[in-house]
Amino acid sequence: MEEKQQDQAHEQPWERNLIGQIALAALEEQRRSRRWNVVFKLLLFTYLFILLGIYLSSDLAGAKLSREKHTALVDIEGAIMSNSPASADTVVAGLRAAFEDTNTKAVILRINSPGGSPVQAGYISDEIYRLRKKYPDIRLYAVITDLCASGGYYVASVADSIYADKASLVGSIGAVYEGFGFSGTLEKLGIERRLVAAGEHKGFLDPFRPLEDDGKAHLQSLLARIHQQFINTVKKGRGNKLKRDAELFNGLIWTGEQSLELGLIDGFGSSGYIAREIVGEEKIVDFTRREDYFERFARRFRTSLLE
Repeated sequence: MEEKQQDQAHEQPWERNLIGQIALAALEEQRRSRRWNVVFKLLLFTYLFILLGIYLSSDLAGAKLSREKHTALVDIEGAIMSNSPASADTVVAGLRAAFEDTNTKAVILRINSPGGSPVQAGYISDEIYRLRKKYPDIRLYAVITDLCASGGYYVASVADSIYADKASLVGSIGAVYEGFGFSGTLEKLGIERRLVAAGEHKGFLDPFRPLEDDGKAHLQSLLARIHQQFINTVKKGRGNKLKRDAELFNGLIWTGEQSLELGLIDGFGSSGYIAREIVGEEKIVDFTRREDYFERFARRFRTSLLE
């Protein structure tokens, strides 16, 4: 019995030593993991500071360019919609910066857009009128590249002059609502549609119900009003330049060559041509507000640190 107790006494220090070694190893692993985590974060922060330096240096380079006399450029590329690169907020920010620059001799609004929201286009055109009034010595030229339709032309029509290529597509002065109708589809599939609404016509655009005559008439009246607003804007901007043509406001689209005959544009020319030959200042400085990749990357990085 005494011998067994002595054996257990000899075994206990060995077990404690083993447990201690395991605990120390675990602590060391935790320290090593923390050290690597700190190193990794430092590397990422260094990378971010390098990106920041590149971003600021390019921004300063643009600022240096704008210290000289120049022709300012603002692009509208793609659909004019909220939360898009061609949103009113983005375009207006670029236009304000271009007009406010003391070395801007003229502004070119270069458009390649199929149109979009009449509200967004209206915001842009209203701001153009305000800026032209505030800076009467700075002319605004709209330059159409491939396409300037619907809301795109809504914006272009308020410029001092409009230029395009002979093959550019211009016009589509109208308003449209697009949707689909699946009336009767659910019944064939054995599905019951449950729509509860307050208001007699609240669900008149429900795609699973037939479009009734009164609902269609109401929608048509809305589009007619928006169409008339579009027409008024074009007439206000183009004035006597427009030819009296019955088809001018029916939603058709024309080539640049036809648009010149109709008075929708003033001539042919690219942005470089306008800056060189019309404005007389060949140096072009781009004031377009583009998506900030640095900020997007930084936001994602902050999010990853919080996870």
